[in-house]
Amino acid sequence: MADPNNKDDELAGTEQPFVEHLIELRNRLLYAIYGIAVVALALAFFPGPDGLLNFVAEPIRAHMPPDSKLIAVDVFSPFFIPLKVLMMVAVLGALPWIMYQMWAFVAPGLYAHEKRFALPLIVFGSFLAYCGIAFVQFFVLDKMFTFIQHFTPASVAATPDVASYVQAILSLYLAFALAFQVPIVVMLLVRFEMVTIEKLKSFRGYFIVLAFVIAAIVTPPDVLSQLALAIPMCLLYEVGILGSRWFVRISKAPEEGEQEAS
Repeated sequence: MADPNNKDDELAGTEQPFVEHLIELRNRLLYAIYGIAVVALALAFFPGPDGLLNFVAEPIRAHMPPDSKLIAVDVFSPFFIPLKVLMMVAVLGALPWIMYQMWAFVAPGLYAHEKRFALPLIVFGSFLAYCGIAFVQFFVLDKMFTFIQHFTPASVAATPDVASYVQAILSLYLAFALAFQVPIVVMLLVRFEMVTIEKLKSFRGYFIVLAFVIAAIVTPPDVLSQLALAIPMCLLYEVGILGSRWFVRISKAPEEGEQEAS
């Protein structure tokens, strides 16, 4: 926070009234919504709601009999589910823009050395979220449905409901996108001195247990999906520990560097 009595404080005198903060927040929210609308409009033309739904449903359709289709139990599902998928993909496509609006809202209250690492963190966080979602789409779902199909009795015909399927994969997308943010969380905890690297290393065993507990809660009740979430979380925890030293060094305030040098 800026100190108005400190002439060396680069944020001194930049405070704004609360109403102006609310106006700025409203503007940033509107910019984010505009970005989502632009992406949604583009996706509506190509590949279109049907194309997006076919792409999202491909992992489960690959494990269904040829020419079989997902069913719509609810009378309005054929209309609303493609639109829901369209908006879901639009939000994901506009994620870097949304994250930028969040950064732009808080940027005036950040020091210059904080701004240098804030934007790269946003880019890195968006990249990790995309990696988590892609991991679900191209690996987890295929293995999960293979596992489920292996235990499906021959007398049972699997005719999944499209609404429940979309809801299930939305939950998986969100779970993996958040789980893949582990390195960001670890580096920020170290940067703001909430925990030390040595403490993180000693906590490693507990984190492994925590990762498997989280995976058991947020994933379907099959071993493969739980392993597919827990193992990347453990690996990303190590990535966070390795990156913490570098992140702390490049994000130090000038006065902190001078104190260490002296």
